[in-house]
Amino acid sequence: MVEISGKANKDSGMQAMIFAAGLGTRLKPLTDTIPKALVRVSGTPMLEHTILNLKAAGCERIIINVHHFAKQIIDFLHVNDNFGMDIQVSDESDCLLDTGGGLKKAAPLFLPDAPILIHNVDILSSVDLRDLYINNVLGDATLLVSNRKTKRYLLFDDNMRLVGWTNIETGEVKSPYSGLCVSDCKCLAFSGIHIFYPRLFPLMADFPDKFGIIDFYLKICDKVIIKGVEKANLKIMDIGKLDTLSKAETFINQIQ
Repeated sequence: MVEISGKANKDSGMQAMIFAAGLGTRLKPLTDTIPKALVRVSGTPMLEHTILNLKAAGCERIIINVHHFAKQIIDFLHVNDNFGMDIQVSDESDCLLDTGGGLKKAAPLFLPDAPILIHNVDILSSVDLRDLYINNVLGDATLLVSNRKTKRYLLFDDNMRLVGWTNIETGEVKSPYSGLCVSDCKCLAFSGIHIFYPRLFPLMADFPDKFGIIDFYLKICDKVIIKGVEKANLKIMDIGKLDTLSKAETFINQIQ
């Protein structure tokens, strides 16, 4: 196992990144004129929901990546005076870099000695973000997962260490461990919320500009410790599709 030197200090202040650069193709035609992050859910833009949830959790610093209609997001933050927080934008206007590439590009904007709470802009959940950040920083990265029905699952061993990924419809398996048996693993769905230690950034050096963060985790999970964590009674909704927008208001009322 490769040792990653250095210990993150949670007392340095809670920092986060919101992935908000996506094209929002599943939300067309709404996203023909606005970015996905500004699509309203229960009368409020997705991005505002996420920012305010992070602020309520005690987050002091947020990095937001932008691409699709980037200026609209920048203007939205300006009009709202960054919601009284330290918010910076990582601009991907020239090229959409996917989640891993977006995080890699934003690396210089983060404090080097505190974990980064990463949150997809189109996720609503009942998770206590502060508790997740303070009490569930496990190993070098922590992925919030749940036992729910999907096509693609992350695979964990008995100690909840990430060992692979599978698509149950196609039978495809990705893992750095040869001969991994899916039936011997815990199959859990990723939530789009995770904690990343900045000490992992050097391991991204050999990755291209554009790559997915899950692909990164799967590539290095045999070298560093990436853990999954389940939360009892977790309620979660991906609001990145048109048919979920109408259900989101009810969902928000349930988790408040």
